[in-house]
Amino acid sequence: MEKLFFNLPNFLQNSIIALYNSYLYSKRYGGKYKYYKKEFLKQQSFSLSQLKAYQNTQFINFVNYAKANSVYYKTAYKDIDVANFKDVSDIKRLPILNKENLRTQIESVYTIKASDGIVSKTGGTTGKPLKVLFTKDDTNKRYGYLDNFRNNYGYSLGKKTAWFSGKKLLTNKDINKNRFWKYDYLNKVRYYSTFHINDAYLEFYLKDLINYKPEFFVGFPSTLLEIANFGKRNNIEFPSNTVKAIFPTAETVTEETALVLSKYFKTTVLDQYASSEGAPFIFQCQKGNYHLDIRTGVFEILDNNDIEAEEGRLVVTSFTTHGTPLIRYDIGDSVKKSNSNICDCGNHNPIIKKILGRENDYVFSQETGKINLGNVSNTLKGVSGIKRFQVIQKVVDEITILIEIDSTFNSKNENLFIKNWRDRLGVAMKINLNYVDLIPTEKSGKFRIVKNLMSVKH
Repeated sequence: MEKLFFNLPNFLQNSIIALYNSYLYSKRYGGKYKYYKKEFLKQQSFSLSQLKAYQNTQFINFVNYAKANSVYYKTAYKDIDVANFKDVSDIKRLPILNKENLRTQIESVYTIKASDGIVSKTGGTTGKPLKVLFTKDDTNKRYGYLDNFRNNYGYSLGKKTAWFSGKKLLTNKDINKNRFWKYDYLNKVRYYSTFHINDAYLEFYLKDLINYKPEFFVGFPSTLLEIANFGKRNNIEFPSNTVKAIFPTAETVTEETALVLSKYFKTTVLDQYASSEGAPFIFQCQKGNYHLDIRTGVFEILDNNDIEAEEGRLVVTSFTTHGTPLIRYDIGDSVKKSNSNICDCGNHNPIIKKILGRENDYVFSQETGKINLGNVSNTLKGVSGIKRFQVIQKVVDEITILIEIDSTFNSKNENLFIKNWRDRLGVAMKINLNYVDLIPTEKSGKFRIVKNLMSVKH
């Protein structure tokens, strides 16, 4: 089928994409989707006490469901009387599930057959694929939550949207014609390739976006950042009053990235966090705060000793994963708590300060400790001529930085870039700069700024 698709003319490829998307949308937006969406809309005005009461009920029901229907949880909880749990505080009595355990025990975690649910695959950045099964009802719920969030800013299916994700849709003919997108004309979604992001092609991306005039951007922020930076470097202004909102997906969004995107595309960046495995949602409001949507699950922030911390790894329990229950799942990301839980946006869900990204999205220095993604991004402050970079750490006392540059880059910029790194790493660590024409993306199409490949984590 794939070979046949790539041999068809472009208009037929677009037709197939439109028809296939419509089929997928019928599953996502069928069933009880409209009912859930209406219910979730009412819940947006819930007080914190109402949200917690709802969370307690969902938690108790979900844990009992998992023990009754999953072989894995039946065994793991055999000595735990979950039927007598009173509220979310009882979660500490349950063991933590890590990624490797989920991956190796996945068949016993399932509560349904693949044929009875909807399959989601993850693991593109780790190289270890994972197949998760969702019930159709949970799929309707998840899209109900997500669409309520986006609807608050005017988005709905059928509005002109530019989508940047890991879909491999282009042929050699497309590339030869400088056409780096496919179009779902039924739902007005234009899918842009994230695998051809370099200076030779970015002009065509940008010009098509300007001509297409999408109301919304959805997808990888790293791709949008490359397009924005290309436009800035080449004095190509993006028209005002075009894009109503940008909804980043799949990658951690730093403050610096959000600022560049909002300024260049003259719009608002509204981040949201979930995962292919089905993590509960974190939604960013118009005030810039990140709200833990406790209707969708339980969020724990733990240190390496599994004790609650102000900053640490995120352990989640997701109420919309009945097909592959996630309970106290160590998802591999880290977050930082906020000093306040008060936000005047109208959302009373708890607040965190920021999402720090994947647990290994940091560089470790024996002198200064962990340098997280935000601090890594800040090494570009004051530096001109670097289009993008990627830092790779395999051993504790050395890093290699791959760098793409343009004609404005010079020794002064290099010295400042190294100084910025020294300010964060100290003086002892060895820094290797490797100038390349193109830094490859992951198999998923994502771009990772940090690749921490150390066998021992700090």
